[in-house]
Amino acid sequence: MMKKVYIYLENGTYLEANSFGADGTSVGEIVFNTSMSGYQEIMSDPSYAGQFVTFTMPEIGNVGVNAQDMESKSAHAKGMFVRKYQSRYSNFRAEESLDAFLVKYNVMGICDIDTRFLTKMIRAEGAMMMVASTKVSDKEELKNILENSPRIEDVNYIEQVSTKEVYAHTSSTYNDKAGFLYEEAPTVQAKIAVVDFGVKRNILNEIVSAGIGVEVIPNDFKASDLIEKYNSKAIDGVFLSNGPGDPLVLKKEQEQIKELIAAKVPMFGICLGHQLLSISHGYDTFKLKFGHHGGNHPVKNIETGLVEITAQNHNYNVPDNITDIAEVTHTNLFDGTIEGLKYNDSPIFSVQHHPEASPGPKESRYIFGEFLSLIKR
Repeated sequence: MMKKVYIYLENGTYLEANSFGADGTSVGEIVFNTSMSGYQEIMSDPSYAGQFVTFTMPEIGNVGVNAQDMESKSAHAKGMFVRKYQSRYSNFRAEESLDAFLVKYNVMGICDIDTRFLTKMIRAEGAMMMVASTKVSDKEELKNILENSPRIEDVNYIEQVSTKEVYAHTSSTYNDKAGFLYEEAPTVQAKIAVVDFGVKRNILNEIVSAGIGVEVIPNDFKASDLIEKYNSKAIDGVFLSNGPGDPLVLKKEQEQIKELIAAKVPMFGICLGHQLLSISHGYDTFKLKFGHHGGNHPVKNIETGLVEITAQNHNYNVPDNITDIAEVTHTNLFDGTIEGLKYNDSPIFSVQHHPEASPGPKESRYIFGEFLSLIKR
């Protein structure tokens, strides 16, 4: 039997639904995701730390979960909203139910609720803070909990999701996902340091698949160490990963990135890494109304003129006036926001979307090969 769960949003909306997964009381930011598949990859993506994800796909849970599809070591979202939760899963790769998965990682599941209503409300009013509880039902008490909890932009979630130890990543898209692909991965042609702000496993897989050796390092890295390694040819460049939260909060990381920029170290950034490069160049990011979350966002490649369908997951964007120092390489065809940059006087480029997908289309994975070309030059 499912328990009742009570939801209060900061715009005053009070709702009642059923719950699966973990019990308790949880506060976070509500967003919506338009992906048609890949709920496990989404919930285990560290970039969703601090958020409740509303799925526009109505049927969730029907293929269960498995260890191979994890994008990190845990599930990082605060919770998930689904129209209909399917406890009876059916898939030859499934190892357990979504419910058991959420209980394991203390993540709340909310179902039997009008996710179309929630999505339209977020689209109209923007992403907002909320509280959900299986313990507290009183509207005023929930309101008080929410008002006395930190907002997502006040929390440094990077400290929670980044690795604490340096490690080498050797898996690729050729030998991952239960051995579905049997081609041999390319030989290593260059080596990089990956700064982990909440990196997804498939980003690391794609970098290795491009022929690049990977050493993953914590977010509290020292630029001087990386510059020394670059000058001694121990590494050929630096990758700045995706991650959760507001990039403007990450003051220490910005200072270290500024040193790397000044030293002309080749760099590539995705999502949060893209935003941090902008801020470190002196161009602060801004928050989008409801963000971009899903696997069906059209992005135009300015150089080729081709439209790529991309995976996206971000609430923040770089400003238009960054064209003072960088060339726009990709634009979002939904709202015209910047999706890719190549800096004029530095061996640095970045993209806002996720070329590694998981879930989502693979049309942008060529970008990892462009990184190899950059660092080889």
